[in-house]
Amino acid sequence: MSDQIVRAREIPIAAERRKAAAPSVERRARLWATFDRSIALVGFLLLWELLPRLGMVSAAYLSPPSAVFVAIARLFDGGEVWKHLSASAIRSISGLLLAVAGGVVCGFTLGWFRRAERIADPLYQLLRQVSAFALFPVFMLFLGIGESSKIAIIVWAAFWPVLLNTISGVKQVERIFIDGARSMGASQGFIFAKVVLPAALPEILTGIRIAGAYSITALVAAEMIGARSGLGFYTLNSQETFQIPDMYAGIVLLALFGLAINQSLSLLERRLLRWRVGLAQNG
Repeated sequence: MSDQIVRAREIPIAAERRKAAAPSVERRARLWATFDRSIALVGFLLLWELLPRLGMVSAAYLSPPSAVFVAIARLFDGGEVWKHLSASAIRSISGLLLAVAGGVVCGFTLGWFRRAERIADPLYQLLRQVSAFALFPVFMLFLGIGESSKIAIIVWAAFWPVLLNTISGVKQVERIFIDGARSMGASQGFIFAKVVLPAALPEILTGIRIAGAYSITALVAAEMIGARSGLGFYTLNSQETFQIPDMYAGIVLLALFGLAINQSLSLLERRLLRWRVGLAQNG
């Protein structure tokens, strides 16, 4: 009897110890995950630093990260970075939002009305092969060399992944859900808002994230022609004046800016698709 009493007392103590140990295990797991994710980046930066330092690559063409970070710090210290960053942000975000609006509307139209897609398919399959960079002279002819042409090239580049993913998402909605909603007397608006849109949303958000990356690529090309501000302009201008550390600083800032847009879109995707996590847990 006394042994049973002792064991009964030890059970809650052991449970408390396991609860106390769980956070430390989670912390160690997070630390290891952070370490694994840092290996490639640290190795890349180390290799980048050593190549010019050891004379394997001329420092006149490949500035080490230490010199690039000094150039970035100088940009922030003088406040010049905000002029270029704000110009790039306005252009890329404006173009992305216009592309998302147009791509989603056209994608739902073509995905929902099958005959409309059959009619338009040859045209948009042809147009999507035309590079935004090839069309830049056309945009300049019609819109001039101001902001409109720069935003137009971003819209063109970002429009197609949104359009194609929206069409794909709408077409993949299970027909049984739509027929079930109709059999219960649901209106077209209800079916669209409560059935089609939630089912197609994962594909649409994937297209938007791809479009975000395309908008940065098009931004660089747009700012390299006829611009007086922006990270793309700063990078090209630094190369032309042979300010190589500043050129690499512009490239790094562009990469960080693109990463910030991608992370923001990823956060938006997780927030909008929280219901999928709930369904997975319940399942």
